[in-house]
Amino acid sequence: MADGIEIERKFLLSGLPPTMRFARREPIRQGYLALDGDTEVRVRITPARAVLTIKAGRGAIRAEEEVVLDKRQGDALWELTEGRRVQKTRRRMRIGDLVAEVDEYAGALEGLVVAEVEFADEEASRGFRPPSWFVREVTDDRRYSNRSLASDGIPAG
Repeated sequence: MADGIEIERKFLLSGLPPTMRFARREPIRQGYLALDGDTEVRVRITPARAVLTIKAGRGAIRAEEEVVLDKRQGDALWELTEGRRVQKTRRRMRIGDLVAEVDEYAGALEGLVVAEVEFADEEASRGFRPPSWFVREVTDDRRYSNRSLASDGIPAG
């Protein structure tokens, strides 16, 4: 992400690729404090840190700002996200010069696996050809945004 802009594409996978089963895992708890139109405020907690993130817009290009929180702040804000949470395990894999972040969801979202690829600019995003194990692109399908998954669950169909 550069200058507060995130350029990212998101894809559904049929499952965790076998080559990633033993990749380093990062557990993530993510909850939403506020959802207003195309703007969201969330707290994300990993073993390494807690971050408050504000995102605005939808689709592949969105404004994004992050503020690092201390443990007390992260825990306090997490308590305010009841009913709007996702839990997932993230693994990273290189695809050429890019990194795919593969998220395997838990709890009510068990079985859902997605890959996100972030790009330096729009040209790189447009030029990206996903590997065959990326089943379907869902970048513009709002039902697969983390905020929708947190409040509505796995989309039907």
